[in-house]
Amino acid sequence: MNSIINFEKGNGLVPAIIQDETTLQVLMLGFMNEEALKLTEETGKVHFFSRTKDRIWLKGESSENYLHVKSIEKDCDDDTLLIKVKPTNVVCHTGNFSCFGEKDTKGFLYELESIINQRIDENVEGSYTSKLYQRGINKVAQKVGEEAVELVIEAKDNNDDLFKNEAADLLYHFLILLKAKNFKLQDIEEVLRGRH
Repeated sequence: MNSIINFEKGNGLVPAIIQDETTLQVLMLGFMNEEALKLTEETGKVHFFSRTKDRIWLKGESSENYLHVKSIEKDCDDDTLLIKVKPTNVVCHTGNFSCFGEKDTKGFLYELESIINQRIDENVEGSYTSKLYQRGINKVAQKVGEEAVELVIEAKDNNDDLFKNEAADLLYHFLILLKAKNFKLQDIEEVLRGRH
């Protein structure tokens, strides 16, 4: 990829926006030269060029909080990178999840979907999610129906906590149903986006 990136505009450096591959939360911004990009592509772990240390550094070399590369894209001007990663742990040296603050709850449904898929795919022992999935599509669909009815009942009352909990139960079981039907949350988002 580095042959099509324009390193000249930034005197040998390009900005690299680091984004969580699951939640799409922006985690940090760093700079790369050609060598850092090459090492990132070769090792699957993000490397930057540190302007203060004047050297290549592997993100996580001291903290072991590595950024595992999932994809690398360039922008329309060929002078900025967007790197989607799976972080090992917190990203910021301050101890925050991101250099721009804590975990963003807006993307949590995707994180939850990933957890659900992992529990099902690995058949995690004692997992409610895995047990329900193993019972088959009819049981999963029935559970979604039950949760939808419970949400409707709570919607007619004035207990906000119960309503929110039933809404959460419905979303949770809906994600299991998507897995059972071999769809992802993104597939449903695309339908909604198309309707918009």
